[in-house]
Amino acid sequence: MTAPDSQLFNLLSIITEIYSANLPFFIIIHFRYNREEVKELAVWCSHHNLELNTLKTVEMIVDFKRNTSALSPLAIMNSTVATVESFRFLGTTISQDLKWEFHIDSIVKKAQQRLYFLRQLRKFNLPQELLMQFYSAVIESVLCTSITVWFGSATKSDIRRLQRIVRTAGRIIGTSPPALQKLYSSRVSKRASKIIVDPSHPGHFLFEPLPSGRRYRALSTRTARHKKSFFPQAIYLMNS
Repeated sequence: MTAPDSQLFNLLSIITEIYSANLPFFIIIHFRYNREEVKELAVWCSHHNLELNTLKTVEMIVDFKRNTSALSPLAIMNSTVATVESFRFLGTTISQDLKWEFHIDSIVKKAQQRLYFLRQLRKFNLPQELLMQFYSAVIESVLCTSITVWFGSATKSDIRRLQRIVRTAGRIIGTSPPALQKLYSSRVSKRASKIIVDPSHPGHFLFEPLPSGRRYRALSTRTARHKKSFFPQAIYLMNS
């Protein structure tokens, strides 16, 4: 991709963390000036006996320019691809502005619904240990879906909403579950450690050791959006 570093790293962070080879449909995420590459992909598929199903393909354009012109619909092999502002990918809602309000709204609603079942179990006097296990498996798992992707960029208001659910669960259980900030930090560090020892990972080169060998070179960030994304945050935590 030919794109400004901040935009490229944001997309790389997202795709790196929620990428899966077994996709039920094909998603095209590109910058305004990458359309020719999409066409080249379609030609490559055709030459290798593959076919892109445009009925299960959507296009999302990421463009942060102030002055933008409307683009004509993308066509693949004479079939028009639907353009969307957001889509749900492996349980994570990605928006073209790379903000996470829609995703957080979704998981907050789902977690609140599951608090009902936790209350019901509490009424049956289940041991605290079992209640905590239920919380971890059914509620915390929802709150932490792709947390390494979006938590660093979440607004303070959204974080308060999420943490309110954790506190409510704690009152029901009788003990405090781990805070989401702690879970985020531990998972980012764990994920970064795996990337560092895997030279085949596309983000491996971003973890450049300093001459001391104890820290990593911080990434240059031009925007708050880039600074709060996965790789800059991962390097910051690894250096802490």
